[in-house]
Amino acid sequence: MSEIEDFLHAEAALLDARDFPGWLKLFAPDGIYWIPAIADDIDPRREVSIVYDDMQHLAERVWRLDSGLAYAQEPTSRTAHLVGNIRIIADDGDELDVESSFLVAEYRAGVQHVHAGQYRHRLRRAGGELQIVRKKVDLINNDGQLGNLSLLL
Repeated sequence: MSEIEDFLHAEAALLDARDFPGWLKLFAPDGIYWIPAIADDIDPRREVSIVYDDMQHLAERVWRLDSGLAYAQEPTSRTAHLVGNIRIIADDGDELDVESSFLVAEYRAGVQHVHAGQYRHRLRRAGGELQIVRKKVDLINNDGQLGNLSLLL
């Protein structure tokens, strides 16, 4: 369990440091980053999502955030990610499903916002390292007013 806790805490630290290329390297080549737009589990290929990025789209998002061309991030957000209540839901040896609770404090343009919810990671063991196959971010208010949600959760 400490390997998984360390991995999730390292992921949060990369996001807080705005090391988005480093964060992107945590993903498997077939990785998916998903933030549903409604409270129920849905099929992201059939329903609207806040974000549903494969690796190509996620790499473009990271490039924009690092390029200075993400105008919704002017000025840039400062964040503090807290990850807790980490639980292994399934482990077949090669891939495992992990759930955790998160809280992200974001400060930008003189205003602080708090985002909270559940992470659902599918992790793969590859070459002695963990990789993110899927990161699903279930915001507790994903069907409510989110404002300018232009950061990576």
